[in-house]
Amino acid sequence: MAEPDKAGPDKARPDGRPRRRPGRADALAIGAYVLIGVLVCLNYWVDVQHRVSSHLPTDHSWFEWLFTHGAYSVRHLENPLFSARQNAPDGVNMMANTSLLGMTIPLAPITLLFGPQVTYALYLGGALAATAATSYWMLSRHLVRSRAGAFVGGAFLGFAPGIVHHANGQPNFVSNFLLPVIVARVLRLGQPGRWRRDGVVLGLLVAYQIFINEEMLLLTALACLVAVAAYVVQRPRAARARAGGFLAALGVGGGLALLITAYPIWYQFNGPQSYRGLQGGVFHNWGEDLMAFVTFARDTVAGDEAVEKTIGLTEQNTWFGWPLVLVALVALVLLWRRSLAARIAGVLMVVFTVAAIGPKVRFDGVETTVDGPWAYIPDDLPLVEMMMPTRLTLVVTGALGVLLALAWDAVGGPVRSRVPAPRTAADDTMTGTATEATAPPAAPNRRRWVRPVGYAAIALAVLPLFPRPLPAQHMDLPPHFITAGGWRPYVPAGRTLVPVPIPSNVHGLPTLRWSALTGHEFAVPGGYFIGPNELGEGVFGAPNRPTSTLIYATMDAGTVPALPEENRRQAVADLRFWKASVVVLGAHPREAVLRDLMTGLLGPAQRVDDVWLWDVRPLVGG
Repeated sequence: MAEPDKAGPDKARPDGRPRRRPGRADALAIGAYVLIGVLVCLNYWVDVQHRVSSHLPTDHSWFEWLFTHGAYSVRHLENPLFSARQNAPDGVNMMANTSLLGMTIPLAPITLLFGPQVTYALYLGGALAATAATSYWMLSRHLVRSRAGAFVGGAFLGFAPGIVHHANGQPNFVSNFLLPVIVARVLRLGQPGRWRRDGVVLGLLVAYQIFINEEMLLLTALACLVAVAAYVVQRPRAARARAGGFLAALGVGGGLALLITAYPIWYQFNGPQSYRGLQGGVFHNWGEDLMAFVTFARDTVAGDEAVEKTIGLTEQNTWFGWPLVLVALVALVLLWRRSLAARIAGVLMVVFTVAAIGPKVRFDGVETTVDGPWAYIPDDLPLVEMMMPTRLTLVVTGALGVLLALAWDAVGGPVRSRVPAPRTAADDTMTGTATEATAPPAAPNRRRWVRPVGYAAIALAVLPLFPRPLPAQHMDLPPHFITAGGWRPYVPAGRTLVPVPIPSNVHGLPTLRWSALTGHEFAVPGGYFIGPNELGEGVFGAPNRPTSTLIYATMDAGTVPALPEENRRQAVADLRFWKASVVVLGAHPREAVLRDLMTGLLGPAQRVDDVWLWDVRPLVGG
């Protein structure tokens, strides 16, 4: 990567340093990120209509459904915070789920024109590249002088192993393009005369991020809190000087964000189908295995799928590989006394590594008897109740990306000594390089080997983490009866189409796509979401009705059980509850046994187009 252009004076920033105008290096960096984003999604683009994630096909289908929800809300001018097209008749609270409203609504035209499969693949690669690009901007404009260093750091932040892991069906966790901008705004709060503007900008960014991923915003807020505390400890005089403006801007930003999001947040916790915590605090045991830090991730060029069977019981949020961990430790030692930013990054890595361990320390796939920090945290604390300890290491990923950029920058810069240098305005900014001592450049013979060795060490640590194309599997499109609208005469307004099997987080993945790929034109029972149980706790999917339980058990057994009259009465009662007008069975590996089961419950089926159909309106009325 080229260094910044030196031709022509740039307009100065408030801290006295020149502004860097976009140039060829910036265009090349963004272009490279886009190409990597396309590569990661390559297996989807090979056959975009029929491909879903091999690792998380249900999550993939859920997000296709979400893109259709955004388009449906725009097209019908309906409240996007709720959907009645899944989990009929109760519906789904979209604010209480990972609904990605901040992107599904703006991308509605693409979904309406090309379908959710295209939107999904396009957005996934675009979000990865955009995160790398905004990280590059933050690093090159606020932290490092070297565009090459900013490129390396940005690439890691956009395509780190933990981020690419979530790209397997969870695009909300790769949608981090606002976070570097938010961090830069937070750490530069308190500049004289700018508190109103800075507060407004921060408030708007935070409000928008709430509609993209609240969990990542919470992690970012925690990281900023620790970073600010570390800055205060190390720069108490500068912190006191900036405290008034910082708090004023923070108050303006927080107040504006709350004003914009007050109703959606109220709806999330008090609207229909809202819930309080997850049943049993199911995520609290998901701590990071210590061996995961030095293991190569599955979806990298150095990764091995066999390893995850040993320690891959949780998400792969670290999996940095031992070379990168070694380089990071060396960089911290060498930069600790020279760079405030490096020290803050080191504090973040230590704090959030410890915090991510979970209730019990895990090592190489074995849960030890040693208590971790989460053993002392109640399961029912607000906000904390929904957190997964392992995801705290995503902050470690962010700090590591910053450290890589700083290390690359330091390799190419002058060697530092312990001689104090004159303080500058940049030294008092939390995002400045804050170099504390300088010395004349090293002798040429020393510089001759320092640079190639340093660059080579960083390159050899990050190149094994280059992402491979995400694995994808084939999935058939819905039956022609569904896509061609053959269902319309059977489903009047206010009634539902019941696909067999009933969609759920375990069964019925293809039938959930019936709704997603037909524009939500009919409502279905069940689904894949989080909603309340009878105690108001969050559970995955709709509570099973007797008939849906019977369907799932028959699928698993492969044989139709005895069907007493009680089963038939309960089937009719369930269909009434679902407000069903038609039951539809398409091609399925268990098609024969499911047809026999539904025939035993509802009577003979009709063969219409390419599905088996039971018109149940005479049974349920309506």
